[in-house]
Amino acid sequence: MLYTLYEAGFYASTPLRAAARLTRDFWSSPLNPARDSGLGRRLFANANLFANLTRRYGKPAWGIDTVEIDGANVRVRANEVWSSPWCKLTHFARDRADMRRAGRRTLEPAVLIAAPLSGHYATLLRGTVQAFLQDHEVYITEWTNARDVPVMEGRFDFHDYIDHIRQMLQVMGPRPHVVAVCQPGPPVLAAAALMAEDGDESRPGSMTFMGSPIDARLSPTVTNRLAEERPFAWFQSNMIDTVPGPYPGMGRRVYPGFVQLASFMSMNAEKHQEAHRRYLAHLMAGDGDSADRHLEFYDEYLSALDLTEEFYLQTVDVVFQRYLLPKGELEHRGRLVKPERIRDIALLTVEGEFDDISGIGQTQAAHALCSGIPEALKQDYVQPGVGHYGVFNGKRFREEIYPRVREVIWNAEAAQGESPAQPGVRALPKQVKAA
Repeated sequence: MLYTLYEAGFYASTPLRAAARLTRDFWSSPLNPARDSGLGRRLFANANLFANLTRRYGKPAWGIDTVEIDGANVRVRANEVWSSPWCKLTHFARDRADMRRAGRRTLEPAVLIAAPLSGHYATLLRGTVQAFLQDHEVYITEWTNARDVPVMEGRFDFHDYIDHIRQMLQVMGPRPHVVAVCQPGPPVLAAAALMAEDGDESRPGSMTFMGSPIDARLSPTVTNRLAEERPFAWFQSNMIDTVPGPYPGMGRRVYPGFVQLASFMSMNAEKHQEAHRRYLAHLMAGDGDSADRHLEFYDEYLSALDLTEEFYLQTVDVVFQRYLLPKGELEHRGRLVKPERIRDIALLTVEGEFDDISGIGQTQAAHALCSGIPEALKQDYVQPGVGHYGVFNGKRFREEIYPRVREVIWNAEAAQGESPAQPGVRALPKQVKAA
């Protein structure tokens, strides 16, 4: 019912949205002599704000066509190299001719960026991808909006996530590296533990966890307290709804993206309200650059996807209520997950001083769980002055966090018999599709 009401509200506001767009276009037209008047800018600003607040926000484009490496512009092409109904693995392939002109003549370490499946699209990590493209062959998980997956495709749950991570690492070849941003921490660690115990040749060479709830019992945040205070049945009754038509996933039970988005925004409601007041003021003052920066951020932030009922509820249960991984009780397909069996995978944990999603200590917990990893292969870093978003994006990420991740990855390459100054050639992944 909630999903249907949400859709009805969107369509009911269509006439008002159309009127707002006409007003916006009229008062911004270069043919309108009064467009720069105080009244004209005010009418334009209010119409523009209303149109943007009530429109659809689809999946944003990556917009990564080039990257600057050692002063040279290198063309980049996003290629799908593996897919299932629930995810596609995207490789940001850098043009080899351009790379040679930049002085890079061999393929560099392959890195899988495990994007969170928690409401936003993988494009939220655009800045993360751009940073890693400086020194790596970059792959990223692009999870599918559950409302777009027909019911006939079956379920997707927490354990399917683990299987997907393992399959994608195997597609990438021997000893790739993995970076888990926020939510993927527990399932990525579980996948690495299973691969290590099996001696899988595609087990990660290093794993980096950024702001991840490895042990959500530590330094609990508002998000953690909500999960603890509410019974499991409350999440089933209040957070799940059925996808209506005409979406391909009609009839599928999901945790709607708009509900997740409302939860995100309510945590910092005053901050978002002030941001939109500033946006309105910038428009009325004719400050287009500041207004564009606001739109660029919210075009990404307001784009949300649905999660399957089973994945969302299992994540609440496994990660935020029963804490199965840190308690040593997580089972995958009837098999106990044993992080202590990891021996030769370098580990880096990164946290933000002001993270209000994953408190300090939650990510660090990976070090205690991975007791079999030698201390020489472990690093922990807390970035001063940043919140959750700053752990994986922004200036401090680029200048202070990313260099540490790069060092861990390249040192892991060296430990495998390759020099970080001259990495060995890696075979490109097979172009395959999941059955």
